[in-house]
Amino acid sequence: MTVYGEFWTHGAVDFPNSGNEELERVHRQRWQEAAGREKDDTLCSFAAEVFMDPVASKLLVSIFGNSPYLSQCLISDLGFARDLITLGPDLVFHRCMGVTEDRSRPAVDSIDQLMNQLRKTKRRIALTVGAADLAGLWSLKQITEALSRFAAAALRASCRHLLRDLHERGDLVLPNLDDPEAGSGLIVLGMGKLGARELNYSSDIDLIILYDEEVVPHTSAVSMQQTFNRLARNLVSIIEKRTPSGYVFRFDLRLRPDPGATPPAISVRAAEVYYESVGQNWERAAMIKARPVAGDIRAGHAFLDLLRPFMWRRSLDFAAIQDIQSVKRQINTHYGGAKIVVAGHNIKLGRGGIREIEFFAQTQQLIWGGRNAELRVSETLIAIDNLAKASHVTAQTAADLRAAYEFLRRLEHRLQMVDDRQVHELPIDDTGLTRVAIFMGFDTLRTFVDQLMSHLRNVERHYAELFEGEADLSGSGNLVFTGSEDDPDTLRTLSEMGFSGAESVSATVRIWHSGRIRAMRSSRARELLTELLPAILTALASSPNPDLALRRFNEFFEGLPAGIQLFSLFSAHPGLLNLVAEIMGTAPRLAGWLSRYPALLDGVLGRDFFEIIPGPDEMSAELAAVTSEGRDFQEVLDIQRRWANDKVFQIGTHMLRGRLSPVDASAPLTKVADSCLAALLPAVLSEFGEQHGKVPGSEMVVVGYGKLGSREMTIGSDLDLLFIYDFPTENQKSDGRRPLAPPRYYARLCQRFIAAITALTGEGRLYEVDMRLRPAGGSGPIATAFDGFTQYQKSEAWTWEHQALTRARVICGDSKLGSKVEEVIRDVLITPRDPAKLRKDVTQMRDRIDAEHGNGDIWSVKHMPGGLIDIEFIAQYLQLRDGKDVRELLALDAASVLAAAARHGCLEKDVAADLIAALTLWRNVQGILRLTVEGLFSEEKAASGLKTVISRGCGEIDFERLKREIEVTAGKTIAHYRSIVVDPVGQSDV
Repeated sequence: MTVYGEFWTHGAVDFPNSGNEELERVHRQRWQEAAGREKDDTLCSFAAEVFMDPVASKLLVSIFGNSPYLSQCLISDLGFARDLITLGPDLVFHRCMGVTEDRSRPAVDSIDQLMNQLRKTKRRIALTVGAADLAGLWSLKQITEALSRFAAAALRASCRHLLRDLHERGDLVLPNLDDPEAGSGLIVLGMGKLGARELNYSSDIDLIILYDEEVVPHTSAVSMQQTFNRLARNLVSIIEKRTPSGYVFRFDLRLRPDPGATPPAISVRAAEVYYESVGQNWERAAMIKARPVAGDIRAGHAFLDLLRPFMWRRSLDFAAIQDIQSVKRQINTHYGGAKIVVAGHNIKLGRGGIREIEFFAQTQQLIWGGRNAELRVSETLIAIDNLAKASHVTAQTAADLRAAYEFLRRLEHRLQMVDDRQVHELPIDDTGLTRVAIFMGFDTLRTFVDQLMSHLRNVERHYAELFEGEADLSGSGNLVFTGSEDDPDTLRTLSEMGFSGAESVSATVRIWHSGRIRAMRSSRARELLTELLPAILTALASSPNPDLALRRFNEFFEGLPAGIQLFSLFSAHPGLLNLVAEIMGTAPRLAGWLSRYPALLDGVLGRDFFEIIPGPDEMSAELAAVTSEGRDFQEVLDIQRRWANDKVFQIGTHMLRGRLSPVDASAPLTKVADSCLAALLPAVLSEFGEQHGKVPGSEMVVVGYGKLGSREMTIGSDLDLLFIYDFPTENQKSDGRRPLAPPRYYARLCQRFIAAITALTGEGRLYEVDMRLRPAGGSGPIATAFDGFTQYQKSEAWTWEHQALTRARVICGDSKLGSKVEEVIRDVLITPRDPAKLRKDVTQMRDRIDAEHGNGDIWSVKHMPGGLIDIEFIAQYLQLRDGKDVRELLALDAASVLAAAARHGCLEKDVAADLIAALTLWRNVQGILRLTVEGLFSEEKAASGLKTVISRGCGEIDFERLKREIEVTAGKTIAHYRSIVVDPVGQSDV
């Protein structure tokens, strides 16, 4: 006796039992009747003997007793049934796909022949995959990939036929008739489960059909739009139309852009414009699974590359959570999925179902995928695994979701195997449920239900933790802002919260709710505002100045293009709301930046935002990496501004939270500027050189003065710059299309560089630039020749210019010229000077500054008597007086100069200690005030919370102690200034 079933023993130990004995009997009888009609004796023998084989008979019993559809596939095609049982699913699947995937000239001459061939192959594929599934020979991945591979092959075979037809009609001139899809410009994108290679037994295939106008070899008098609309309709007919042979797949084209208003095929350009202008988050989620499945595959990939910025945003996109959750709520409402029940439960769309697993993965892919390319995958299980690898979900969560997904997809397949219907609902009676349990391989209904409920509850729990675990957003007291009149209880609540202008607060919030500002025009934004408003008002009320915080928040809010993104971010991260409120109430510069660039908040969500400020090397490398992504000069400017804003915002937030003192913040703030200048200069040189070329043999450096030079920058510092160039001969010109002589070349180049720094782009300015310290001040040239700089500094510069030179350093540019410039600076600073004249010049300059800026305000720590200027003048005086003998005095910052002066006996140690402590205090006061106060600080008007922030920033426990420390320190400092510079003991002007 021939044994037919040995191959199948490699799979499951037991096939599912028959769930319906009467159904099994009917199908056995029909099998025998079909065998009786066969004229092939070998087939008749096979049909009779197969039930004598123990393994093959189990396969047939499992199919006959559970699936009318697969039974019909077996009975109507006995020859293929024999091949499947004797050869196994791998070989017969390979044969079926070989016919469908054959790209040579087709054996069929008509659409009808193609349609019949595809339908016949579809039945055979369904039977093959179903048998391999029941036997446990193929994994879920193999099953869904096999179904998806056939769907793509059927689409490609259809497209080849239709494209050849268009070529023969003269509508197209295809570059290669042997491979008509290549270079055709036709793009068929598989979406959903087809795109992700996750098709089930009775899936619709979601498609987007496009044509690339720049690629299509169109020659017809009929428009390209009409040509591809006709192709799309014919493609749908080939695949979807029901004939006596059945159908291949059902089509769904509703994922295309604006399906209610667009034709079935649209141009790439129209699709690109749509996604860039009005594309929504659910469309981004859909595009995660998109892949070219037919047509011009290269053009399809090019289109998806165009959409990459739309799909994958570098800013963290928590609005996607709200959008996708709203879709899920609609599904729950429609399908009654508010709770889990077994009878009638929809295992795809109901609670704990397949869609929740997919949404769980897709939403986090949208959020994090812009910054992690490994999350840009279409397959659900791979996405979940990669989310776990990236620590966005726990390993246990990933394991639970994987197990549930595989169980539910297997159950989905069993439900659809029965009658080839797109069904996801479980039966509503015990009889039907028992048959499903048996088809799934369970011995009892109870064990099936227990395992199913375990998976559904696991999914529901993990999904709820992501989507429904919002913080408590409710507040205490009445907060009603409807109607046109103030609610008295609401006004009372607002006053109790700490707002002094309750009526103004109420009016502002009512304006928000009215939708009159741009951010609130969508109903979804207003819904989110209603949910978040108690938390927003509570956070603002907790800031040092609630009314000011609300006003700034309103300015911030009015500048937003949409409110959904912000509110979604606050919902996902309530702690972020408290930070924003603190910024709005205490840090006007940070508040202003947030109002202009809300995306700055994304950086706060990074794991290391509050942990550490990047070091100098990390900053340079990071900026170089992001700058390299710029496609043109304008984009480089915007990228650098965004990067600098992110870093300065991070540093300012550390200062605000007391994690970084203003003095300690100076070094990273300066490094941000250094990095920007060093990265910007090559871009400007390249852009300028496109027209004017280069001056052969010439060199240029950028020199920083003031706080930039001494690495003591504060929030909002401008850049004191000087440009020095050198060239070998007087008569050279640049070698570009528009040559310039060196002086004019470098003047124009440096103007371009200054403009690149100061230009107001969509991302703001990089820095303000001050050029007044160049030789001859405002009347001097923008760029200075090296010889002119040298001569001026050695023979013409005033003493105050040499004081400024003590803080000069080369920031970027040619290293050889930089060394020469630094040598000149050093030589100038160590030049012997007349002590009496030096004291007189320094004193006179200090008196001029005092006459112009002095006002006696103790909070004006730069210009007040005993303030920052006095200490800096002391340090500069010592450098110019003693630098020739003590080279260590030629440090850039005053603290280092004073410490070196004490070590070398140029200054008494206790005096140096007093001055260094005073310098630290003044820099802390100045830095924290620049962060937290607009204009002059008014002690009388300052809120207590602001005073606390200022005191903390200066290292004092309360504001009154800080005041006393300032007064005492200023008294000591002015005394030291007078004794060192104005009237030094034991020295005479004679």
